[in-house]
Amino acid sequence: MSGEEKINKNSYGNTFKSCSNIIAISGIIGVGKSTLAKSLGESLNADVYYEPVETNDYLEHFYKDMKKYSFPMQIYLLNHRFRQHQQMVWSNKKIIIQDRSIYEDVIFAKMLKEDGLMDELDFQTYTHLFQNMSNFLHRPDIIIYLDVAPQIALDRILKRSRCCESDITLEYLTSLKKGYEDWLDDISTRIIVIRIDWNEFLSTSCIQTLITKQLGEKKGLVL
Repeated sequence: MSGEEKINKNSYGNTFKSCSNIIAISGIIGVGKSTLAKSLGESLNADVYYEPVETNDYLEHFYKDMKKYSFPMQIYLLNHRFRQHQQMVWSNKKIIIQDRSIYEDVIFAKMLKEDGLMDELDFQTYTHLFQNMSNFLHRPDIIIYLDVAPQIALDRILKRSRCCESDITLEYLTSLKKGYEDWLDDISTRIIVIRIDWNEFLSTSCIQTLITKQLGEKKGLVL
């Protein structure tokens, strides 16, 4: 057996069993992931790990010049989320909530490459780095996918008025949603995905019930 085969066989994701249950909140930009993550964290007494927005020094530059900042932006996010994963798996909390998982970053990188905003060489470097890191990841136990129409997501983006998001277009969100649909087709074969129509907000208790049901079926847990 080669060294690479040994790494894949004995990867962190295969050998380490976290005592926590990781719930990832997923969806395109503007759906309301952070709001739901915060609410679930309070109702489930869970640790919540947020997407870096205020602390991301690349974000504003990226939206103004995607071609120039596409690769460093994706590397920054990959590093940040990898560090989050290491913190999550060692947490002593029963439930962990994550605002967008590391697995979703690939959607954005692929879009950038297909739109000519990331060089092929940079994309290959990024994907190889992600593949190497993925050997040391504990997959989410459940992904909550918030399904929102691109126009509604854009309306919510305009309403929250983040300066760094002012240049986001409906066309971009439409392409992003397609990327998410392709990703869901693949990831749902390996991770439980709960798909929720989020064009109108549901109560936190409703989402908590869905999570409890799935964890009960998967691990026999009672929350």
